[in-house]
Amino acid sequence: MRVGTGVDAHRFGLGRPLLLGTLRVDHPEGLMGHSDGDVIAHAVCDALLAACGLPDIGVVFPSGDPRWAGVSGARMLAVVAERMAEAGFAVVNVHAVAVCEAPRLAPYREGMAAAMSSIIGGPVTVAATTTDGLGALGRGEGVACTAVALVESA
Repeated sequence: MRVGTGVDAHRFGLGRPLLLGTLRVDHPEGLMGHSDGDVIAHAVCDALLAACGLPDIGVVFPSGDPRWAGVSGARMLAVVAERMAEAGFAVVNVHAVAVCEAPRLAPYREGMAAAMSSIIGGPVTVAATTTDGLGALGRGEGVACTAVALVESA
């Protein structure tokens, strides 16, 4: 068995939908980035890649590569799942913790977990917290996420 962690953060910006955990979340701004900005899916990807000893998300999906412009978190998770299988690993479980003041994620958490679990072929849980007004996240400037993954040899 192997453990990996992942972290991602993006700032809010106008003109984009907010996608978190592969789901569209009701909010007036989306997250900026080369891809869809889905910090939860990205942190999960990085945790899984790290647990498998594979290159990180920046190597697998480089921001300078036009092939990955606007790529969805769901597609990124599917690519990571393929790479994991090729490397001989399977998901034991993944846990992600999103950090933001808004929007409230409680209504979406179960759907996010189910969607990501089905893509990666193993259980995912999602939690959320705030910084109680501390720092950029506390001022509502964006969303961050940390994730931890446990994998085993398939």
